Amino acid sequence: MVRGSNAVVGGINFLTFLVSIPILGAGIWLSTKATTDCLKFLQWPIIIIGIALMIISLAGFAGACCYMSWLLQFYLFAMFIVIAVLIGFTIFAFVVTNQGEGKQVPGRTFLEYQLSDYSDWLRERVSNSGYWGKIRSCVQETKVCRKIGRYVAITGGTLAPAPAEFFYTRNLSPIESGCCKPPTACGFVYVNETVWDTGGGALAVAAADVDCRRWSNNQEELCYDCDSCRAGVAAMLKRSWRRVVLINIVVIVFLVILYVLACVAVRNNRRYDSGVGFGVARMTKSHPSRFQF
Repeated sequence: MVRGSNAVVGGINFLTFLVSIPILGAGIWLSTKATTDCLKFLQWPIIIIGIALMIISLAGFAGACCYMSWLLQFYLFAMFIVIAVLIGFTIFAFVVTNQGEGKQVPGRTFLEYQLSDYSDWLRERVSNSGYWGKIRSCVQETKVCRKIGRYVAITGGTLAPAPAEFFYTRNLSPIESGCCKPPTACGFVYVNETVWDTGGGALAVAAADVDCRRWSNNQEELCYDCDSCRAGVAAMLKRSWRRVVLINIVVIVFLVILYVLACVAVRNNRRYDSGVGFGVARMTKSHPSRFQF
């Protein structure tokens, strides 16, 4: 049993060490090759995760396989910190994503999003000019609004933008809905997915809704500075973080089991260091091997 616990801890951490190598490599590659703000934003978290995985897994592997109690104790301490951080982040992510839903608009299949519906923390993050500048740049770099266009064949085989009736029945993502078109309440007239006629009877509504004044038919501007775009990003963050919460729960359960096995391995090492047998006859050596399973 006790030898088995060391073997399991050692084996799992060896696999974790192997996984950390491509993760660290990906982070280093991004740091040297990334040309966009989106990719540059990812490089340091990936590098830190890769280094942390490598150090912790090496400590667990060496401590379990070589019966090095001090390494296993370091491993237990690091694992405790990781588990505590994951639990804290999971609770935090659940709380800050517990508010906000898309709203149905009459005559439209897609949903629209209001920034005021989301938690204070999310609102503050996407409203902060420093954060939003990077997020806005990422949204533009993905060219999501350029990809939103749909075309239909007309007489002679010429392609023309899809009509408004087709657009209104589409299922748009939160970012497409919030960043690539003006809010429906503005009353602007559809020309194509990212070009709208802002004249006519919509002027009174537009004067009252700040997002209507922020809308621009300039393809580099659109509604990237609108609160509806910030709300769309918040909605995407909510979806992503909810998936992360589910993954974290599975990871936490796995790490707790591994932590218990590591505790057994520490007890195993102490018995080894004190000269207590494992229930079987041991060979007498002046320098016994420490690689035992």
